[in-house]
Amino acid sequence: MIPWLERGAPFPPLERALREPNGLLCAGGDLSPRRLLDAYQRGIFPWYASGEPILWWSPDPRMVLFPAEFRIARSLRRRLRSGCFEVRLDSDFPAVIRACAEAPRPGQDGTWITSEMQNAYWKLFQQGIAHSVETWFEGRLVGGLYGLAIGRMFYGESMFARSADASKVAAAHLARFLEEESFGMIDCQMSTPHLASLGAREIPRALFMDRLRVLVVQAWQPGRWPTDAASQPWN
Repeated sequence: MIPWLERGAPFPPLERALREPNGLLCAGGDLSPRRLLDAYQRGIFPWYASGEPILWWSPDPRMVLFPAEFRIARSLRRRLRSGCFEVRLDSDFPAVIRACAEAPRPGQDGTWITSEMQNAYWKLFQQGIAHSVETWFEGRLVGGLYGLAIGRMFYGESMFARSADASKVAAAHLARFLEEESFGMIDCQMSTPHLASLGAREIPRALFMDRLRVLVVQAWQPGRWPTDAASQPWN
């Protein structure tokens, strides 16, 4: 049995999260910017299906990606060097989150990125906390991802691709941008083979929280990322 989170009530300690399903901590609450920021800074994130109450998670171990460890396969490096894609930051956040919601997922019926979730993250985007990385081809959005930046910590939420390697190109540009801006860690939340192929790995939740607490308090000014900040060529 998990606790019910009344509006305004604090989150339970992470140690109370279930082992099965891994990391389920509590249910209820709301998706206000204040609640979401409090959750992420505590290593907690919302994930639930349409028709369910809001479910809050903090899995152990935690899948993370250190920007300097992003793995670029030979084929991806060729794609990056070719310059066939244009990569922009924060130029069309609503289109990215809609595309992530509409993207088919193996073994998943429907999406957890409900209209309620989209509205919540749009508010965070307007506050300069949520961000998108977008891959464009001949004026069309063909891939991308979105997440949150708090302090020098980035929380990856979802990605999509309508063209081969489009999401990987966006992820590579994100990792390079975050490394240049001294971000220390990307939270990938759940373990998947796709994320592992990009260099993500699992670490104990206790270690994740130790690093998160240091990173979220480091100075970083919220605001719209420069659209062309990812435009420099690859070597």
